[in-house]
Amino acid sequence: MAPTLAPSPPHSPTWADRLAPRRWLGPVVLLGPAGLWLLLLLVLPTLLILEISLVPGLRLGQPSGGYGLGNYLQILQPIYLRVMGRSLVFALGSTLLCLVLGFPVAYWLALMSPKRWRNLLLVGFILPLWTSSLLRAYAWITILRPSGVVNTLLTALGLPTQNWLNTSTAVFIGLAYSFLPYMVLILYASLEKLDTRLLEAAADLGATPRQGFWKITVPQTMPGIAAGCLLVFIASLGDFVVPTLLGGASSMNISRLIYNQFLGPTRAWGFGSALSMVLIFAVSLAIALLLRYGDRSTVTEAS
Repeated sequence: MAPTLAPSPPHSPTWADRLAPRRWLGPVVLLGPAGLWLLLLLVLPTLLILEISLVPGLRLGQPSGGYGLGNYLQILQPIYLRVMGRSLVFALGSTLLCLVLGFPVAYWLALMSPKRWRNLLLVGFILPLWTSSLLRAYAWITILRPSGVVNTLLTALGLPTQNWLNTSTAVFIGLAYSFLPYMVLILYASLEKLDTRLLEAAADLGATPRQGFWKITVPQTMPGIAAGCLLVFIASLGDFVVPTLLGGASSMNISRLIYNQFLGPTRAWGFGSALSMVLIFAVSLAIALLLRYGDRSTVTEAS
């Protein structure tokens, strides 16, 4: 006769078993406040702007008359296309200036500067970020105005002077100055990871310094270059202070055009919302490219 097994005693639930159905409470408690903040101050306002942009001809104090794409079609007018094209030129030009000026600085800081002074030199280079962007723009007004520092030096050297202020050149200078430290920080974080043994091996195999730079340094730091360029492009595309203070009326960009639609005499909120959605889409596309092709670790370390 086969022996019978005694029934096992009932399993008493542990604290882990009791808390298992409630494990979702931890993420909710941790992420809930930030998620609610983003929902109230980012998602809902964006959806509101999207709704307003679909109301053709909506102006302050006038009732809405249904939905349509009239505001978006208005953007296709030549005058507004020129403004958007100018905004892209400012963003691309300032990005190229920051890359050309920032790469040698980041290269020297990461690979050639004395290690004991490296952090101090890096802090000294990003020191202008400790001041307001508005104050830095006003400082460039002092430098570029007709009686400013630049024309004073040109006069002392016997060279012809000109009005630098309220020109596209002033906008490029201001944007490059404002966002150059960000480019240097990201490139520095990328160049600091460069394996210098590859450069030594290339030199042993007969490669010139130029060949080593283009075939080893640039490919190894390309994710950092992409991240820096996209970050500067995003910031330059939506900048309002520098084009307004340094560019004048001839340097109208998309951010100033949006400001005029909401707070200007026309108060065309529908058209301004459509412009805002176009800017949001362009920035979102640039961020998607940054996440896809950029080195996110260098952006995190630089920030």
